[in-house]
Amino acid sequence: MGRLSASAFQQFDHFWMSQPLSTGSTTNAELADRYGRKVDYLRLALTSRCNLRCVYCMREEHAEVVAPRNELSVQEVGRLLEVLAGMGVEKVRFTGGEPLLREDIVELVRLAKSTEGIRKVAITTNGLLLDRYADELLEAGLDALNFSLDTMDAQRYAEITRRDLYPRVESNLMRVLGHPGLEVKVNVLLMRGSNTDEIGRFVELTRERAVTVRFMELMPFDDHQIWRTGRFLGADKMLELLRQHYPAIESVRGTATEYFSFTLPGYRGSVALIPAFTRNFCSKCTRLRVTSGGRAMSCLYSREGTDLRPALMASDDGAALRELLQECVHQKPRDGREAGDGAPRTSMSEIGG
Repeated sequence: MGRLSASAFQQFDHFWMSQPLSTGSTTNAELADRYGRKVDYLRLALTSRCNLRCVYCMREEHAEVVAPRNELSVQEVGRLLEVLAGMGVEKVRFTGGEPLLREDIVELVRLAKSTEGIRKVAITTNGLLLDRYADELLEAGLDALNFSLDTMDAQRYAEITRRDLYPRVESNLMRVLGHPGLEVKVNVLLMRGSNTDEIGRFVELTRERAVTVRFMELMPFDDHQIWRTGRFLGADKMLELLRQHYPAIESVRGTATEYFSFTLPGYRGSVALIPAFTRNFCSKCTRLRVTSGGRAMSCLYSREGTDLRPALMASDDGAALRELLQECVHQKPRDGREAGDGAPRTSMSEIGG
């Protein structure tokens, strides 16, 4: 698969200054990096805890990275959202770990929806707890939901997640797929020798439903379990398999991360491939990630990040927090390859994907 060259990126040496604070007393700097990319999308990991132990992510005995008592509070999340919205962030996605393990998840969604400037609120979830929260989340205004599911076979689900809970997950998936007005995407991590034979089964979800099924590459944050065991399947091979199953697929324009996006004649939904590891879409990245402990990460592969906690707890007008956010985004690398592959994380639950 081809990689983007350095010439594909236009460089800028300054931030654009714009938009007054909601107080009208000072001005905010729009969040933009050195390459002219405006950051308008926050991925906020609400917790590093998870109720599954997927073989490509966590060991059964995976150590807790951030204890619940040290996760960002509702008040800290609210302060962060208000400041970021004033700097041009329009979309918020709550991730984890598993974000539905936060008992205040409905309150957090409602808070995000009520923040001036935030136009879209989404959640990425493994779906286990949706029967508990789905109705309240929809009432709170949830706009979109990414449902992580790697197999539609009960035995295989137990093997991948180490939890025999597929019937509950399947029921919850069908529940949200049937809800009008909710944008649903199903994220499927494809692994060689594991679930590639289910490509057709997942694509068929799009026949009668306006859902996007996204096949994703394995990432090197897996608690040192299977990354080097030959399970990786690149997006080029995924595309080859997809075309073998569905020669009639037609290319369409997807989102920035959906590097390859397709529809099938007569199907209501769509299919996409996300080259998460080969990182073809980095030139269009507009994301800022914040961990559950309050550390801002300008790139999925960043090593250290910026600790926002002291500024989040300060009683000032947010100037210190804005400055930290600007510094973090200014450090955003040209792409993920420039950031390197040696990030010290052992699980995606530590940064939220």
